Amino acid sequence: MKLSAEQMAERRQIMLQTAFRLFAERNIDSVSMEDVAAETDYGIRSFYRYFKDKDTLVIETATWAFQTFTAENRKRNPEQTGGTAADVYAFFLDSFLRLYRERSDLLRFNQFFNVYVRSEKIDAGQLQPYGGMIDALRERFRAVYRKGKQDGTLRTDYPEEVIFSATLHLMLAVVTRYAVGLVYDAGVEPEQELLTMKEMLLARYTVNH
Repeated sequence: MKLSAEQMAERRQIMLQTAFRLFAERNIDSVSMEDVAAETDYGIRSFYRYFKDKDTLVIETATWAFQTFTAENRKRNPEQTGGTAADVYAFFLDSFLRLYRERSDLLRFNQFFNVYVRSEKIDAGQLQPYGGMIDALRERFRAVYRKGKQDGTLRTDYPEEVIFSATLHLMLAVVTRYAVGLVYDAGVEPEQELLTMKEMLLARYTVNH
């Protein structure tokens, strides 16, 4: 039976959702294409019609998962209601806290994804869909940086790439640390440490925020 475009899109969505759940729960290395297929109503041959191999499935799962979170998160963006560049930057930082509070599964998956990409030596060409998503995020930050030059609320004496890279890597590292359980001091309060990191970055890169 020939599937309609809508049916194919729905089937692909179910496959990605199932792959994401298993990868986040059990680690990508330990989950095969057959394992994912077994959790759906579709056989392994159907999976190979959508994803030519496991690497493709992993990369498309990562891209889909972060695009979904980003799309939902952007609906709360203060830029849409006339906020300053500093307000939008604060929202960017809060997005990482929201990841920790609401989507620890996505952070666990991302940790497993980074390990998998390195261990499997996946090249930049294969990662292009995922890299394109990061590029889109960088482009949105570029608009915030330009706005900061206009309203004076962002420290534009720092290069744009320095602020973007430091913010992305520092915040992602610390929220991932808690999401995957890499905490060695039982007395540490994650929420307080994350808020401290946010305030430190605000103090460094914004003006009178």
